[in-house]
Amino acid sequence: MSYYSIAATVLTIEELKGALIKASKDSKGLDIKSKSKILHSILDEIAQQKGYFLGLRKKVNFK
Repeated sequence: MSYYSIAATVLTIEELKGALIKASKDSKGLDIKSKSKILHSILDEIAQQKGYFLGLRKKVNFK
């Protein structure tokens, strides 16, 4: 599962649309990697306001 899959699962459609619109405005003329970083930071900001963490957890093997 990717970061963006988690974001799409946890956040509302309105939050995702707003993030995409803001990222589009903030990243005009930038390369794809920079655009991705901007969207990532906007999604992180929204998640933090809601008390969510959008990262994956590592599997822990208990022996």
